Amino acid sequence: MRLYHRQLSNGFCKGHVMIKVGIVGGTGYTGVELLRLLAQHPQAEVAVITSRSEAGLRVDEMYPNLRGHYPELAFSVPDVATLGACDVVFFATPHGVAHALAGELLAAGTRVIDLSADFRLQDAEEWAKWYGQPHGAPELLSEAVYGLPEVNREAIKTARLIAVPGCYPTAAQLGLIPLLEAGLADASSLIADCKSGVSGAGRGASVASLFCEAGESMKAYSVKGHRHLPEIRQGLRLAAGGEVGLTFVPHLTPMIRGIHATLYARVADTSVDLQALFEKRYAGEPFVDVMPAGSHPETRSVRGGNVCRIAVHRPQGGDLVVVLSVIDNLVKGASGQAVQNMNILFGLDERLGLSHAALLP
Repeated sequence: MRLYHRQLSNGFCKGHVMIKVGIVGGTGYTGVELLRLLAQHPQAEVAVITSRSEAGLRVDEMYPNLRGHYPELAFSVPDVATLGACDVVFFATPHGVAHALAGELLAAGTRVIDLSADFRLQDAEEWAKWYGQPHGAPELLSEAVYGLPEVNREAIKTARLIAVPGCYPTAAQLGLIPLLEAGLADASSLIADCKSGVSGAGRGASVASLFCEAGESMKAYSVKGHRHLPEIRQGLRLAAGGEVGLTFVPHLTPMIRGIHATLYARVADTSVDLQALFEKRYAGEPFVDVMPAGSHPETRSVRGGNVCRIAVHRPQGGDLVVVLSVIDNLVKGASGQAVQNMNILFGLDERLGLSHAALLP
């Protein structure tokens, strides 16, 4: 039931709002993370969740951690009419799926928040190059808003279609943006050395993700070029106001959740107080924590939380700046950031459903 009491400029209401939510592709890790977060959201109700392969199965039968939260919710086959009756639909799907349905849902007046890569890149030809197929909805790219709240909060407020950033891009951009916006970094030689937990590979069966393959080991992959490279480069280009040179090397680490980005940039002016610069840039941001000087943030400090913890260093007082940026790839790197976008879109407190502390140990 939708309860609208006081209209906002974006057409929605503040106060007692119950947002009717649909989720397409709820059987993967980002799907169940959406369910976990929305279960504690006071103003959101998951009305429909789809999965062709699991249609008819109750969600708490697949995910016992949700027992008691969704006693009647079951997976169903995607249906545009049913989804179109929702206020907002999240796509927690592989790339290419949102292309086919987003336009019809937007036409029905439903807002779309896409966790896949379908609308992150502004250039349809570049998307096709990295994802190996033609873009299925190039006509929607011009209105898709890149859902990094720390950069695009005002645009998110009135968006119809939001592209949630990827996990590596979130950690890398938040770490480098203050330097680029201030014009301090040499934009031609940026390095992002990033590590991810195995859940970043998704829930699908894969030999590389098996415990015996990923445990007690660490490896780099996609050094020649990773699909997140153009997304990171696109965001850094906007922050720098021009072209950037970026080397991005991802690594797989033997943990379930987490992204650790070690970011390198050279600065010409070594007199700038970088700690103050970062603290000022993210002052008032509810989900970016600039840690005290000399800190080394750990991935375990953000596990389960929608926060990016950042520390900035200048080793030996030289011109090389090292930024450490950590997030939970399934929360601030995916589902939590999606809920944060929903809160902004519907004029709610950004922290609703997301204010819980991270898990330790």
